Amino acid sequence: MKRREVLAVMGLAPGCAISAPLSRGKSPARKESDPGFSYCLNTSTIMGQEVGLEKEIEIAAEAGYDGIEIWIRSIDAFLEKGGKLSELRKRIDDLGIQVENAIGFAPWIVADEATRAGALVQARREMDLLAQLGCRRIAAPAAGATEEAYPDLDLIGERFRALVEVGVEMGVIPQLEVWGFSANLKNLAQVLYVAAAAAHPATRILPDAYHLYKGQSGFDGLKLLAPEVVEIFHINDYPPEPGPELIGDKDRIMPGEGVAPLDQILTDLNRGAAPTVLSLELFNRDYWKEDALTIAKRGLSQMKAATASASSTF
Repeated sequence: MKRREVLAVMGLAPGCAISAPLSRGKSPARKESDPGFSYCLNTSTIMGQEVGLEKEIEIAAEAGYDGIEIWIRSIDAFLEKGGKLSELRKRIDDLGIQVENAIGFAPWIVADEATRAGALVQARREMDLLAQLGCRRIAAPAAGATEEAYPDLDLIGERFRALVEVGVEMGVIPQLEVWGFSANLKNLAQVLYVAAAAAHPATRILPDAYHLYKGQSGFDGLKLLAPEVVEIFHINDYPPEPGPELIGDKDRIMPGEGVAPLDQILTDLNRGAAPTVLSLELFNRDYWKEDALTIAKRGLSQMKAATASASSTF
């Protein structure tokens, strides 16, 4: 790649704007004035209660969130029970909430060519489902490639570009995700390289406070990202122990209740203009034992407390 192509992809040069359907826009469900952030519930936070997709959406709306981040497998379960996406979309619109992103696991990154081809077919199907719900994003982690490391990051960039091209066609843009436990894309440095190597202006990155810690990325790398590159951020916290080598998803805790440098993180993510979507992503088994609406409300309160704490540095 030419130097200017790399810089344009990372949002570090003029002329890198993309068309309106792909840009970060203000959620129609904004419930209060906050120029820096909107608040979203990743349904993993209440996954253990097993209330179903429709109820998860209702809980997010009742708790006061601007948006919700859903899982593809929840959509599939909804459809298997006879649910209709058109009716679900109407319910979403009636509740005034935005489906901001979805969690899918198409193995776009794997070495096997036939599996990758199947992954693009899978991604196209999932994107179609999401488009029907008004969702414009889907997470793109290193699914299927967590054990064996792929050292050729340029090649991974080519594979991600192929996925992005499908996303542009479908109007649902993949968000290249940091996965701290994985052998691939485990830290922000790798993700930044792959994003640049993809050389596509629609490339987006999905960081996560927990995964930045787990993969030992540090947090200063967030300063290198232009506002257009990070549309959504998985917000959470973690305790001082165990360390990054032993910590797991189940150890994630509410924002502000651990040792994550949230003031620094939120300051770097608050670039003005369109708000960054903060999506609460937790897998804490203790939270799953409590009432889902109570946990959702508590999570939103903690998120707002975190942004209020950081606001003095904006």
